[in-house]
Amino acid sequence: MSILDTLSTPIVAAPMAGGPSTPALASAASRAGGLGFLASGSIDAGRLASDMREAAGVRYGVNLFCPQQPYGDLSALEGLVGDLAGFFESHGQPAPALPAVDYTMGWDAKFAAVLDAVREGVGPAVVSSTFGVFSPHEVDCLHSYGVEVWVTVTSERDAVAAARAGADALVVQGPEAGGHRSTWTVQEEPDARPLRELVGAVARAVDLPLVAAGGLSTPGVVAEALTWPGVRAASCGTAFLLAREAGTSAANRSLLERAEAETVSTRAFSGRYARGLATAFTREYREVPPSYPHLNALLKPLRSDPDCAYCLAGEGYREAKPLPAADIMELLGSLTGNAR
Repeated sequence: MSILDTLSTPIVAAPMAGGPSTPALASAASRAGGLGFLASGSIDAGRLASDMREAAGVRYGVNLFCPQQPYGDLSALEGLVGDLAGFFESHGQPAPALPAVDYTMGWDAKFAAVLDAVREGVGPAVVSSTFGVFSPHEVDCLHSYGVEVWVTVTSERDAVAAARAGADALVVQGPEAGGHRSTWTVQEEPDARPLRELVGAVARAVDLPLVAAGGLSTPGVVAEALTWPGVRAASCGTAFLLAREAGTSAANRSLLERAEAETVSTRAFSGRYARGLATAFTREYREVPPSYPHLNALLKPLRSDPDCAYCLAGEGYREAKPLPAADIMELLGSLTGNAR
């Protein structure tokens, strides 16, 4: 039996890297009957270990960013750096240089930290991947400790590959989702089919429990998603951005509460396709070449500037409410009683 079949509220508090997903948020979501997640994408292994110890005592999940394929040719990235010089200078920053990056995303150290936490009895019940898939050996290793393996997919092709690798469940992420789109390469164009259509296609391709993710920010859409083929739970991230337990920055809370900007899906946030609140930068640099994680590191000095804000959120961000996570869970699940 999958953990998904044991949730009293079939809602996953999605991992949101960069601050919003905290141990307090993950714990509150799990205590409310769902499954909370820790996000490790932008932290090191030491911080992940600390977060896992803090979340211990409830059943929770951990999300890992898969290693990125290094660029064989940096000329396009160097050209982008040159193109950005004027924007940087007009915003009081020196002309940038192409930053050095860790393409591994700290994968080995974080995977080891997860195993250490599991051995100590404070580890996650689920480990999920974004931007790729675990190796069969890694899947076997997690399974040997009783840890479920989930893989985020955006196409039937990736769903089949994840199933072959031994995944226990798939998080099917649609284009409506906030944050990074979990394509398995930085170069590919994301599948644009709406979440409902994408879920249907994945359900026909594989026989695994599915978690629907993307734009599920109201009780009605959550309940509807749970009626789709194969779906056992709804993954909600944006709905928790204003939760009291979330680590969302004060600046981003203000942007979300003002609700003035539309969301856009673009590489201009980080060099990978991601959905967030449109800014002057995303409007000026709509066509950005694949450049993750270089662009993400490059733009850090500008993140506090409103013209280059980094507020990743889904299409339904205006539905987010500044409430305790337990209340958000109750609200989102209020129409799900007969949906399963």
